Amino acid sequence: MAADLSKYRNIGIFAHVDAGKTTTTERILKLTGKIHKIGEVHDGESTMDFMDQEAERGITIQSAATTCEWDGHRLNVIDTPGHVDFTIEVYRSLKVLDGGVGVFCGSGGVEPQSETNWRYANDSEVSRIIFVNKLDRMGADFFRVVKQVKDVLGAHPLVMVLPIGIEEDFKGCVDLLTRKAWIWDNEQDTTAFRIEEPPADMADQIEEYREMLVETAVEQDDDLMEKYLDGEEPSIEAIQKCIRSGTLKMDFFPTYCGSAFKDKGVQMVLDAVVSYLPSPTEVDPQPEVDLEGEPTGKFAIVDTDGPFRALAFKIMDDRFGALTFIRIYSGTLNKGDTVLNTFTGKTERVGRMVEMHADDRNELSHAHAGDIIAIVGMKDTQTGHTLCDPKNPATLEPMVFPDPVISIAISPKDKAASEKMGIALGKMIKEDPSFRVETDQDSGETIIKGMGELHLDIKVDILRRTHGVDVTVGAPQVAYRETITLRTEDSYTHKKQSGGSGQFGKIDYIIEPGETGSGYVFESVVTGGSVPREFWPAVETGFKKMMGRGVLAGYPCLDFKVTLTDGSFHAVDSSAMAFELAAMGAYRQTMKKAGPQIMEPIMKVDVFTPDDHVGDVIGDLNRRRGMIKSQDAGVTGVRIKADVPLSEMFGYIGTLRTMTSGRGQFSMEFLQYSPCPRNISEQVITDAKEREAAAKK
Repeated sequence: MAADLSKYRNIGIFAHVDAGKTTTTERILKLTGKIHKIGEVHDGESTMDFMDQEAERGITIQSAATTCEWDGHRLNVIDTPGHVDFTIEVYRSLKVLDGGVGVFCGSGGVEPQSETNWRYANDSEVSRIIFVNKLDRMGADFFRVVKQVKDVLGAHPLVMVLPIGIEEDFKGCVDLLTRKAWIWDNEQDTTAFRIEEPPADMADQIEEYREMLVETAVEQDDDLMEKYLDGEEPSIEAIQKCIRSGTLKMDFFPTYCGSAFKDKGVQMVLDAVVSYLPSPTEVDPQPEVDLEGEPTGKFAIVDTDGPFRALAFKIMDDRFGALTFIRIYSGTLNKGDTVLNTFTGKTERVGRMVEMHADDRNELSHAHAGDIIAIVGMKDTQTGHTLCDPKNPATLEPMVFPDPVISIAISPKDKAASEKMGIALGKMIKEDPSFRVETDQDSGETIIKGMGELHLDIKVDILRRTHGVDVTVGAPQVAYRETITLRTEDSYTHKKQSGGSGQFGKIDYIIEPGETGSGYVFESVVTGGSVPREFWPAVETGFKKMMGRGVLAGYPCLDFKVTLTDGSFHAVDSSAMAFELAAMGAYRQTMKKAGPQIMEPIMKVDVFTPDDHVGDVIGDLNRRRGMIKSQDAGVTGVRIKADVPLSEMFGYIGTLRTMTSGRGQFSMEFLQYSPCPRNISEQVITDAKEREAAAKK
């Protein structure tokens, strides 16, 4: 039986930390009959936040996906985190959603993270409705938040309801379409409400806002607009149709208010989700790309009879095993089917499929286009991979993840912890594509890299608590390099005489700086056989073996060219080994004369700041030896692009948040290596010598 996709709604709930996303999601679950006892975030007992770290910090770190029913419609709800270091979670959830509910705090208003999430949702073209929460709080002001949505987000909020009373007197909302008041005054049963005539003293305000609502809505339909201008009042159904059309086009965002904690107003939001947010068939289908990542011009049309296409958008390890959350775009998936992962090129058999309810699950035998489900026990699938029908393969546009910006060294406390750490880190990389792990070749240390200091902080916390691995954490590190600046001609003879055959090799050569990014280049211009051709590769290898260790501070050496010009050999004592050792000695001897220099990594930094802090941010970047490249003013603030040395960027997010009262954000990626100023070089060399001395002890 084909499901009626028009009755599906895949929605996400996103907002700033503490605006009440999780509580709103809880209430939705309660109203739709999924949970009976309601858990509270501030008691650390909410149903959706089931990780230890979530319960105790009172923040959502993982997006939990849940299915419920309302008014004959099936809602798949994803609760996303609000904290800046976890925006990756929001970003990948948005990829698979069709609509969203933006939750704003009635007193806090539009906060920085809600700006980022709003920008992401704009990029992903996700239709949204707005819920202004916590109207029962001190300092709550619905109209101020509506104004902020216009000014800060540059969005058009379409006011659908007006609050009755405010702060502790908040008791209900007036539905502007029907001009009826919804009152929640039964403290014992907060799901009960009554619908009555609104307070008489609100009559003028109701008419004023209703007129604005109708005028905006009828702009979606020219015939209706003409009739309206001629004085003909459109029916409520006609207005709703227009609101739906404008919401899907993102011309405006229907705006509601209430208090999720007191259970007031959430029913109206659920009605709006059903009335105004798109079903899976009403959003633009996902473009398909070929294996090279080039668009094929085809789309994964939402159709239960089409070829199977799904995107894995989250991996989670829980007490039941590894879960892979997928959004099915087209086709049907049955238990026991074999699917192809286009990223790895491998097929996997689907054993168990489950529908998630936060921490619980129902087993499924099949699922189809429009569904969001979890598959248990997939081996090689990671976030962003496409699963498809092996007979009809295609890749959905893959997700792009930002590169990590900060790294720290961690080491296990003992041998037992070392094995556990390897397994735990393997799982953590699968769950979070913005988290990377590598081993430092020189020191053998494990380096973890992530999106910010809080991100790595929580990763270490998860290692310690969830996986029981006790680790020592080092200071953040910068990877320096070395190079040379002068062309130097030199000669080196390696000879060793010790009973029997000796070793002899003499080389004349030029060492000179290479082009940026050229690495190590070797050339031989020897003529007349003064160094036989069979020994040239040995000379090349000798220099190559040494380039991993610079002469100043032991960092790898970049971009130099060696030209072998002449030399001499001994018929008995010369060998490939002798010439390789000659080249190694030559490197040590000549690099010191060739103007060696320390190079530091320069990062391309992109900072977003509200207008009133631009001066402070630029001044601070200059103090960090940054080169300002551009600044562009947008609706919600200014984007400043600068090139800044990585060593100056540690702790930057803290400084930026302080300077911009929490509203600034930044991202950075590696640009190039550039020469270090002298004072910095001297410090780097001193530090390297101290490290070497400590290692010898």
